[in-house]
Amino acid sequence: MLTQNMIEKVLDEACLRGADFAEVFEENCLFQETVTTHERVEQSQMGRESGVGIRMFKDKNCYYGYTNQKTEAALKHLVTGLTKAMKGDKMARTALAEKKIYTMGPEVIYASSLPSEKRMEPVYRAVRAGMDFDEEIVRMRVKLTDMEQEVQIANSEGLYVQDSRVKTRLYIGAYAQCGNDIQNGYYGPGAMRGHEYYDQIDVEACAREAARQAKVVLHAEPCPGGQMSVVVDNGFGGLLFHEACGHSLEATVIAKDASEFCGKLGTKIASDVVTLIDDGSIASEWGSLHVDDEGTPTQKNILIENGILKSYMVDRLNGMRAGLAPTGSSRRQNYKFAPVARMTNTYIAPGKSTPEEIIRATECGLYVKAIIGGSVESATGDFNFSTGECYLIENGKVTTPVRGATLIGNGGTVLKSVDMVAGDYDLRQGYCYASSGALFIGAGQPTIRVSNMTVGGIR
Repeated sequence: MLTQNMIEKVLDEACLRGADFAEVFEENCLFQETVTTHERVEQSQMGRESGVGIRMFKDKNCYYGYTNQKTEAALKHLVTGLTKAMKGDKMARTALAEKKIYTMGPEVIYASSLPSEKRMEPVYRAVRAGMDFDEEIVRMRVKLTDMEQEVQIANSEGLYVQDSRVKTRLYIGAYAQCGNDIQNGYYGPGAMRGHEYYDQIDVEACAREAARQAKVVLHAEPCPGGQMSVVVDNGFGGLLFHEACGHSLEATVIAKDASEFCGKLGTKIASDVVTLIDDGSIASEWGSLHVDDEGTPTQKNILIENGILKSYMVDRLNGMRAGLAPTGSSRRQNYKFAPVARMTNTYIAPGKSTPEEIIRATECGLYVKAIIGGSVESATGDFNFSTGECYLIENGKVTTPVRGATLIGNGGTVLKSVDMVAGDYDLRQGYCYASSGALFIGAGQPTIRVSNMTVGGIR
């Protein structure tokens, strides 16, 4: 890693050339990814990324560059290039505070320390459990990813931190076949932990869940479309709110006045039963960090409380532009990206109903067990989601499995339409793709009901 002396010289160079603020982000990252079909390795890769990103502010404008050359000359050359468009002089001497070091703890089992056969054990356990689930399961495809990342962050205000981040995840895909029809199910457990994680979860149960989903969808009927009540199961159903309103609460769009929630702090934007939280400090969670990618400690941010908008997710630059304090929400995929406000673990807080009460109270509607993915237009809040396992709700009971449903709506509208929230909160793992790259995120919720939503079906 870069020495303190070299970092101070680079920050001084940036400030002497006119920067109002300067930051150095250094990263060393080892990653491994192995994909198997059944128990045969289909592809495998291992690599290391190492580089430095330098960010400078001048009059609320951002200048960012990166390099994988870590010499003093290369870093100063990068600073020189970034400051060509800046004007003005500013004499400064950067004195870094004592470095704060965040570590993973002695119990972590690093993937890089394991022989290949030991590292792959959970993969083969998942494959065997999935194939044994049912004769209609014809294929299991399992991907294992591991990441070991060390970052060092320092800035011209004296901040100096080092963070160790370890991530591991299984992507378990099961494929069921009947005649020429093939359908799939999915389960993807992951954590900010090492390979001890796979001794703490039931890998076989995760594989059986993926296989169960595939078999249900295989025999499901086409989903009817129309306006109806929608009950979304706990867990990754939280992706609905990640997309529908989470992105619209990031300072990246708030500072541009490009969100439907701009200027609404302290006002009612959701029903009384909705409390939305983003928390990057949850121990060991997939979307967690000790500090964000600007070096700010992560924290629990209550975005909406009992329907009232309380906070946005804020990074340093866009917070400065919008007059908001940073919230430990600044993130980037790696040193090649400038950080911006992004979600970490975003979820709906538990409510007072039970899942059974919610189903009984729904005369006619759709029960969504799995949301696969979606997209949103932040300025308007309009969204569209694809689903996996779903069922009809008829006369207060879950009945026929259906497939091909899409959920269509508006974030502001759906927040006001949530009328029941259960207490069975669960948090699942996923990825988010936006301007600062692909990031690991958590999305969660209890079982919830949206009183009225547009469901696109199969004609």
